Amino acid sequence: MSKKFRAAIVGGSGYGGGELARRLLRHPEVELVRVASIDHIGEPLSAVHPNLEGATALRFEDLAAGDAARDVDVVLLGLPPRVSAEKMPELLRGKARVVDMSGGFRLRDAAIYAKAYGAPHPSPELLGGAFVYGLPEVYRGAIARARAVAMPGCFATAIELALLPLARAGLLTGDIDVVGVTGSSGSGMAPSQGTHHPVRANNLRAYKPLEHPHTPEIVQTLEDAGARDLALRFVPVSAPLVRGILVTCFARVSAHVDTDRLATLYSETYAREHFVRIPRGRLPEVVAVAASNFVEVGVAAGEPRGETRVVTAFAALDNLVKGGAGQAIQAMNVMLGIAETASLDDRGAYP
Repeated sequence: MSKKFRAAIVGGSGYGGGELARRLLRHPEVELVRVASIDHIGEPLSAVHPNLEGATALRFEDLAAGDAARDVDVVLLGLPPRVSAEKMPELLRGKARVVDMSGGFRLRDAAIYAKAYGAPHPSPELLGGAFVYGLPEVYRGAIARARAVAMPGCFATAIELALLPLARAGLLTGDIDVVGVTGSSGSGMAPSQGTHHPVRANNLRAYKPLEHPHTPEIVQTLEDAGARDLALRFVPVSAPLVRGILVTCFARVSAHVDTDRLATLYSETYAREHFVRIPRGRLPEVVAVAASNFVEVGVAAGEPRGETRVVTAFAALDNLVKGGAGQAIQAMNVMLGIAETASLDDRGAYP
């Protein structure tokens, strides 16, 4: 039976591109017809992604962005932010929908982009209007109408979903402190000092404290949802994991906001969200969501101190799936008007 839609991947040789290919190859309504890359030209996908051995005859092709998008319904990009931004004008001249996994178009303000990513934006005219931010739990309606979607970062997805119920209730304001622990696959396929196994396997280390590039998109999203005057202090930590993120977020709310109200806020916010779970009898943990598109969230409240109390919100997800390629396919499904769970409803493995 022929499939209804055709898709291409641009930038398919990284971990995110491999996860895109894996899930598109099993998609019931979308056919993967083309994978473009500047590396491994002419080689089968399995030369880089050995889990795809025997799954497809596709090979990596050296294609201009416009050629990669020829005669397809959707193009999914797994490129660095600057490369994505440089290719985007050519892609948008075509007719295909675009799902961009980079940080190239998440922010609306070119000055904020330049500060976060350390260079001016190559296509600032596309910021603030051409793209919808691709977090379905917040922007589902806009994604459904969008021509182009900018997918959230992996840390951003986790932190935004951990704090979204507080933002929507008007309880999130002022200083927010976050520590996020992440696996090595988030650093990409190319080896580096931060991902070299002998250094990382028995190690924990902080990096980019208070200056991670996901910080401004988190503030932008939470303020869209109802937060006010946020000052986000975020410290990421590399951990001896391959996949997974766990974030712990500290916010201050009125002392009158008790545990029962918090539980109600979280349960009501996510009651209809298939991919967001609130675990019973435990807090979120990476092993429960690894290799899946599910995210777990949780919340705990401290004792009041004067007029306020500290609320601790948690989220755990797989950085390559809900934090990356899986969420990109979730947004693609919404854009194409097909089941949001298509190719994403597997539960991963335990342990």
